[in-house]
Amino acid sequence: MLQSLCHDLWATEKLAAHCRTLTKEQLELTVPGTYGSIRRTLSHIVRGDERYLVRLGVLPGPMPSDDDVIPIEELGAHLAKLKAAVEGIFSGAQFDPDAVVIDAQRRRPTDPPLEITSWTMLAQFVHHGSDHRAHIGTILGAHGLPTPGLDVWAYGREIGAIREKK
Repeated sequence: MLQSLCHDLWATEKLAAHCRTLTKEQLELTVPGTYGSIRRTLSHIVRGDERYLVRLGVLPGPMPSDDDVIPIEELGAHLAKLKAAVEGIFSGAQFDPDAVVIDAQRRRPTDPPLEITSWTMLAQFVHHGSDHRAHIGTILGAHGLPTPGLDVWAYGREIGAIREKK
């Protein structure tokens, strides 16, 4: 599970670095069927990660709002905080993937709280990032812009988990 989360953050960091090379106009590009502009989607990924970790009690509240879009030049600081928090989940005390998290912060305040197992929250963390990074890849490709390699194979090669046999 830790490596899945580490890949997720690595891929978002790589995408953020790639997006910092884009113009302001390019950051506002979108296509139908995606979350929104590149800038807004990238911020949404990071804000989502922060919200998952607040729900798990790994990051302190308050719950970050999607309305508070992170400027592209500030994403690195947010990602560093997320990386440290994710590494903290699996160090020290034993992480219980079956522990139940009570999520009372619903979109509609009148909805009852949810009981969510921790593993579900972490799996959603990974899925959410992958899904929205694909949206940004779609936007870049649809506008003829280069897309970075963000898959697990690229991550594995970068960290030495995939290499040629000697």
